[in-house]
Amino acid sequence: MSPLLPTTMRAAVLHGPEQLVVEERPVPAPGPRQVLVRVDAVGTCGSDVHYYRHGRIGDFVLDAPMILGHEPSGTVVALGPGATRHEVGGRVSVEPGTPCGTCTECRLGRYNLCPRMVFYATPPVDGVFCEYAAVHEEFAHPVPDTLGDEAAALLEPLSVGVWSCRKARVAPGDRVLVTGAGPIGLVAAQTALAFGASEVVITDIVPQRLALARELGATAVDVSRTPLAGLSYDPDVLLECSGVPAVIGDAVRSMARAGRVVLIGMGGDEVPLPLAKVQNYELEVTGTFRYANTWPTAIALAASGQVALDPLVTHRFGLAETERALTVGAEDPTAIKSVVLPQR
Repeated sequence: MSPLLPTTMRAAVLHGPEQLVVEERPVPAPGPRQVLVRVDAVGTCGSDVHYYRHGRIGDFVLDAPMILGHEPSGTVVALGPGATRHEVGGRVSVEPGTPCGTCTECRLGRYNLCPRMVFYATPPVDGVFCEYAAVHEEFAHPVPDTLGDEAAALLEPLSVGVWSCRKARVAPGDRVLVTGAGPIGLVAAQTALAFGASEVVITDIVPQRLALARELGATAVDVSRTPLAGLSYDPDVLLECSGVPAVIGDAVRSMARAGRVVLIGMGGDEVPLPLAKVQNYELEVTGTFRYANTWPTAIALAASGQVALDPLVTHRFGLAETERALTVGAEDPTAIKSVVLPQR
């Protein structure tokens, strides 16, 4: 690495539930075909909050100190051996998982299902609430100057929206229901509109989120006042982003015949489904797990203005305030997306 680069960096390290410490770590040296990225912005995600609160998500258990964060953007500051796709100084959005590239899933293009995936902030892999990160050059995606650092970081949740709309085969003329107006719901709704949906209804109970959904082009419904049964049409597509069992059941019951249901939100390990509705209406029900080959589309949607990412950011914190970034959502009803700025 360049002698001008520091040898140590600050990192927000989770030692156990609600035990987050900012400490010094060595700056990683980029390996073969890797680049070293100065991390300029990192979005906070519900999974980060879940690890912070509980030290685990399902089968993924924190059993050693780990750096959280997996929605980074930054600037390339050094090249590892054999890295040729970037130049020092280039701005990038980082795709947080590196698949093996050789297993059956990878060869079939489903690299999000790679059993040997190395994914940031998934035990035992460190994440990017830190000042520098080594990234495989193929998963550091150049971004245009029209996208700021925060929007470049939010290309990760936008990729979830893109992947979900692809799984749902959203097409021109489709009527789409999005349940849950958090960050994922808001990007999924915008993506569905960009894919040609004739109408997108998004539901929630938080007034601030519903107001933003309206500003972004969706029809917003407060389900504490208007139940899903009161919709004026039966949706062709359901993008379920709440993870709330009761919401899932009501939404599935509202579907049109031959509708497509994509389960995105993470709630309990098991949820009841109205099986008679699924069978009698021949509904397609599928889950989503991360994404594959979505960044070019996400960059194009954001750069063209078809999807607005900056309005989602409601709170910004320096690295020393990472703990606050992870807790503000439970305390402030106006919070939608918090961003950590590691260089502060």
